[in-house]
Amino acid sequence: MADAPLTCPGQDPSVAELLAVRPALSMHAVDGLVLEDVPLNAIADALGTPTWVMSAGTLRARYRRLAAALEATGRPVSIHFAVKANDHLAVLRVLAAEGAGADVVSGGELRRAMMAGIPAGRIVFSGVGKTPDEMRLALRAGIGQINVESAEELELLSAVARAEGIDAPIALRINPDVDAGTHAKITTGLATNKFGIPYDRAADLYAHAAGLPGIRPVGLAMHIGSQITRMQPYRTAYAKLADLVRTIRSRGLAVDVLDCGGGLGISYRDETEGAPEALAAAIHAELGSLGTRLAIEPGRWLAGPAGVLLSTVILRKRGYDGMPPFLVLDAAMNDLMRPSLYDAWHGIVPLSAAGAVAPTEQVHVVGPVCESGDTFGHDRTLPHMEAGSRLALLDCGAYGMVMSSTYNARPLAAQVMVDGSRWAVIRERQEIEDLWAADRIPEWAGASLATAGGGL
Repeated sequence: MADAPLTCPGQDPSVAELLAVRPALSMHAVDGLVLEDVPLNAIADALGTPTWVMSAGTLRARYRRLAAALEATGRPVSIHFAVKANDHLAVLRVLAAEGAGADVVSGGELRRAMMAGIPAGRIVFSGVGKTPDEMRLALRAGIGQINVESAEELELLSAVARAEGIDAPIALRINPDVDAGTHAKITTGLATNKFGIPYDRAADLYAHAAGLPGIRPVGLAMHIGSQITRMQPYRTAYAKLADLVRTIRSRGLAVDVLDCGGGLGISYRDETEGAPEALAAAIHAELGSLGTRLAIEPGRWLAGPAGVLLSTVILRKRGYDGMPPFLVLDAAMNDLMRPSLYDAWHGIVPLSAAGAVAPTEQVHVVGPVCESGDTFGHDRTLPHMEAGSRLALLDCGAYGMVMSSTYNARPLAAQVMVDGSRWAVIRERQEIEDLWAADRIPEWAGASLATAGGGL
């Protein structure tokens, strides 16, 4: 199912219900909301808000559960973390230490993954628009696999690989035209999406690739979308993938690798979270008998529940007569884009223990950015909060900080990682002057940065 929308029918989960299914979070009578063993108020006291906080322990625990589920099927499946979900070097380093590879979609992500200690041979390069420079970077680094998404890309890669004198290990990414049942902006496996090669053209293109200079076909890839919590779309897509393997092999061509994609969903509100054990069973049932090496590309499932965004209520704004008040936060859509972009629902929990048990009320939770879309929730049932109250937006570890911007000249928030009882700043809060440090005013505009600032 898609993300729960900003406004949902029925009662919102209570603070206690939200915390009950998030084992890394707890509410202490004195310390308030605690992530692992670190009081989040201590971080807010030291750094202010908005501030992102990631839990290293949650990353490890979820990776290990996923790896164990895959190993239990008896067939090894390599795990490549989708770097687009959270590209911070500290996050990548924690997962690399657990044995994760990476799935990247740009040259920048490739370099980040390698900088974090993930060998190029354990990196898969996906994406519909790889440039020749990115292809050269990947080939020279010794990339493990390039997922080719079109016939046109295949020809371009062949030319680049020939010029480099390197055979490119490729998998064709197939578009199976399977509806994953998620939000329209995060589905990737329909014929109307830009991703992948049409299913009915794939066998011919694979045969063509086998004859191209500089190209070494190793297998097939498939990714049908994100935030998937039901297994039937996976089963349908994997069955089609298995049929395609048999068709290609009937032509005397080898298919050694199957990249099963990612997309396993989490529970933001009260959805049933996608279970890695069920995904492992679906992979094994549909693809396990083909004798290929298998891989997956999880992102959100690993990182989403590991992160929170700390914020402070700037003010309560009275609504029109009979309408809920507005809680205006110091966090905004430039920090957490998902609610504005996808109408996504995120749990909201006060940092103080007393605040968590305050009488509830209906409120609109918004940010200060000059856009009507700068909204975190309409008609939300939350404990009463006043100006100065601190809160945490939950499940922000994926597609959170990585999508942030400096819109409205708002500096990027600080980032922290906790691990047990210790915590460290992993990215300093951006200084306001950094926003224009790279700006240049041409001489003919008649001003310099020194004078344009007005001496402030």
